[in-house]
Amino acid sequence: MENKKVTGFDYLWCALYACAAFAIELLLVFIEGKLGLDIKNLTVSQSIIHWVVTIILWVSAGLLVTYIGKKTTGFDIWKPGEKMKAWQYIAIVVCFAVNIAAKYFDWNGFKVVKEWQSRGPLLFSFQYLYYMAEGFLISLVIVFGQIACEKWFKNEKLPYGGIILGLTWGLMHIFTKRSLAIGLLSAFGGFLFGAAYLLVNKDYRKALPIIALLFML
Repeated sequence: MENKKVTGFDYLWCALYACAAFAIELLLVFIEGKLGLDIKNLTVSQSIIHWVVTIILWVSAGLLVTYIGKKTTGFDIWKPGEKMKAWQYIAIVVCFAVNIAAKYFDWNGFKVVKEWQSRGPLLFSFQYLYYMAEGFLISLVIVFGQIACEKWFKNEKLPYGGIILGLTWGLMHIFTKRSLAIGLLSAFGGFLFGAAYLLVNKDYRKALPIIALLFML
């Protein structure tokens, strides 16, 4: 990296690569459709296979993005951040409370409970592994999007990564779920996840599990 000046676009590309990785599942659904499978009417074994394949592809794509990020920018995503202060822990708890409350009204109950009741233990377990993989990609969009905007705007106090996540992954739900409300709620969630990343002082080791949990709960 000594011979190349790193710009915000180098980081933004990594964020967009991570965001594009979500489309891998759409490709998988297309292939399944060609095989005569309906994503809305899969058997238990077919659902598990779909999730497992998606998880493998998403995690592989995410690891590739971290490799590209390191190669093109020299950024070490695992570099520890500063120690958190008491108010930051409190703010993280508030983020969880707001997140759970918003989803409670959207789901007419607690999301985890609803999915446990509708899926059953086996499907629930695999679906939440799938959610973890999705949370991994979400976190990468936030991290690289945050650094890109900090490079441009010279301000480290705004959750740019969450804004980028909301405008991409979040609003994408309007089309994939065919619901404006779900898209707007996902965009709000993206902003909340980005705020959580700043609250842990951009320490990815703390941010990854927190963002994944915020997404799953």
